[in-house]
Amino acid sequence: MKEFKFTITDPEGIHARPAGLLVKAAKEFGCDIKIGKNGKFMSCKAIFGVMGLGVKQGEEVTFTFDGADEDAAYEAINRFMKENL
Repeated sequence: MKEFKFTITDPEGIHARPAGLLVKAAKEFGCDIKIGKNGKFMSCKAIFGVMGLGVKQGEEVTFTFDGADEDAAYEAINRFMKENL
């Protein structure tokens, strides 16, 4: 299992557009990918789960990856977050 933490810099936090793109990116991988805030984790493959966390600018989220392609997923999602949020 791999994980990384990321602090959101987007002024609007994780809103609909980047949440949808994050879900789309996560669905490209077979491993279990979760996003968490304050100890509450949701699947990165479910838009309502990602949006339900209500992540705002300046808040830290944790991503966890568990499965056969976790290394590739880790790299892709890490890159996505740096480029979009």
